This record gives sequence, C-alpha cells and structure tokens, in this order.
Amino acid sequence: MIVNSLRLKNFRIHKNSIFNFSEKLNFIVGGNGQGKTTILESIYLICTTKSFKSSSDSELAGFESEGYEVSATVSEKTESDVKVIYLRDEKKKRYLRDSKNITRISDIIGKFPVVLLTPADSEITHGYATERRRLIDSIISQSSELYFEILMDYSKTVKQRAALLNMIREKRLSYLFDELDAWDEKLVKEGMELMKYREKFLTGFNEYVTDAFRQVVELKETPVIRYDSIYVNGYDTPEKFSELLKKNRDKEIYRGVNLYGPHRDEFLFYLNDKLLKSYGSQGQHKTFQVALRFAQFFYLKQILNRTPVFLLDDVFGELDQNRSVKISSFLSEIGQAFITLTDFSNYQSLVSDTGNSCFNIEEGKIRA
Repeated sequence: MIVNSLRLKNFRIHKNSIFNFSEKLNFIVGGNGQGKTTILESIYLICTTKSFKSSSDSELAGFESEGYEVSATVSEKTESDVKVIYLRDEKKKRYLRDSKNITRISDIIGKFPVVLLTPADSEITHGYATERRRLIDSIISQSSELYFEILMDYSKTVKQRAALLNMIREKRLSYLFDELDAWDEKLVKEGMELMKYREKFLTGFNEYVTDAFRQVVELKETPVIRYDSIYVNGYDTPEKFSELLKKNRDKEIYRGVNLYGPHRDEFLFYLNDKLLKSYGSQGQHKTFQVALRFAQFFYLKQILNRTPVFLLDDVFGELDQNRSVKISSFLSEIGQAFITLTDFSNYQSLVSDTGNSCFNIEEGKIRA
C-alpha cells in the first residue's frame, strides 16, 4: 500500500495542506504543536475511520470551521481515492472510496493496513490489560473481517448483559432471569469464538515478535507473549464456560458486571522467561514496543498479501541515534513510512540520495 497524496482541509490547524509523498521514507519535521503529528493522524483516519489521538470528530475540525475533509490517493494493485468528511452541524462523518459512500466499518478495516508506533505505546507494556487487548484486537481485526464483526457483536453483548445484571440486582423479577439465560448463551457463543481466534493468533504471532527482535533491534533476548484467559485455564468448551457463568451468577448480579469472558483476557509479555512488566528495564520496554510494531507489520503483510503503511510519531527521540538510523534504514527497505521528528540534523543523510522526502511543518503549513 502506498499513500501517494494527501489533502487536509480544516483538519486541526491545517487549513488547506497538500502533500505528495515518497514511496519510501517521509520525514515530517517541526516543533511541538506545529501540525506534524496531525499528518499521521489523518493517514490513520483514512485507514481506520478513527483518530489515534481524539475520540471526538468535533475536536479534529479546525477552529470556527464547518467541519473537516481529509482526502488521499492510495494505491496497491489499483488506485483509490478516499475521503473522510465531517460536518459539525450534522455531527456526521462520511467515508467515501472512489466516490462511493461506505457505511459498514468492517468494509474499511484491513483494506488499507496501517501500523502505528507512538510514545503512547509505553502503555502497552507498562499499563493495564485493556491496552494489550486493544493491541491484539487491532492486529487480528485488520487481518480478519470475521473476527472484527464478532468482536463488535461481543462488545454489544457485554454492554447489554451488564445493563441486565444491574436491572436484576435492583428488581429481581423472574422474567429477567430468563432473559439473562439468553444473553449467557450469546456471551458464550461469541466469547468462545474470540478466544479461539486469539489463541491461534498468538501461536503464529510469537514467531514474528522473535524475528523482529533479531532482525530489527538486533538483540538475542527471547521474547514471548503468553495468553492468560479462562479459555487456556480449563474453560475451553461452551459447556464449561456456561457452567462457570451459572456457578457465579449471584456474584455477577451482586457486582453488576460481566466477570468472565475475553473482555477480561490478559496478554503477558516475557523476556528471557521474566515478566517484562515486573522486571524489564526502560530500554527493554522500549525495545519490546518497537518489536511488537515490526511484528505487526510483517504479520499483516504476510496474511493480507499487502504492505502496510508504517507511521512513527516522535519515537526516535527516545532511542539512541544508532538504533534510530538502523530502524530508518530497515524501514526504507520494506515499504512506505512516515516519521515525525522535532530535530532532523541527525537524519539528513537518509534523505540525500535514497528517494526519501522531507517536509518541514510550521503552523500547519509546509515551509520551504
């Protein structure tokens, strides 16, 4: 996949910015608050319909504007024109591909694969299990439309079932328990499918993580992701999962929450058989984060038979220069990448004669 061109109209501080990109590395240079990360944000929006920085489309629209428009020309085997349009008054966002309105998000996710590495990735290794589930779900969802659809259905089931548990806690009417039986059945069916997907995914994905450590970050440490779930802890059939829910029904009603299922899964990162979160140094955490994203890149490329676009937002400042140059050189060999920097002085040699490009951004404009 190649993003050939991009136009931003009233998208954050970019009033009318037009970019023609290199098929290799695109360095986007500027100070804080000048609009360089916004360019990555817009590419991510084109690929996923969402921002990686904001959950509100109104925040993305420029100050006192009627809305925003992000348009791009993207090529793989054929060329596509993609637009995302948001109108503030209507509070509505439209996604168009080749002038056709696309309404199902499952028709978008994975069509233009993308990998994003940002300083916020520190939460994946340092933070709560939610962040690790989000990572795994995002990778599998881009590679499997069916998984994404099941995940969306399961998320609705969890929400509806939690509301019912709270209702039963307050009223305890008999017909509500019959309704809970139906939601239990749905939770088990969808939950089992998700957990089977996740276990199978990790079996193969761990090989990509190991390869990334050896090829990209050039370390011989042994990484592994281990799956901690009711599925791998004995409840690996619908019958056993159903029995677990029945046995703990009173507990769930008392607390008003769904206590069991893939929404409670954990993915544990180990390095040389030691739990990274407990024993890893800051350097090991950063290395694991970088390796995860390169593993994601190669996994998606293999499964989809399409090359993802790679977005790196202000991550080189946290790496030593040698490793930064190593990663940049490696990226230039595997596909198109977009890299934001506040200081380009250490990386100028990468642009000179390799077909890469550099864009200097100041106050939402390209500076000559």
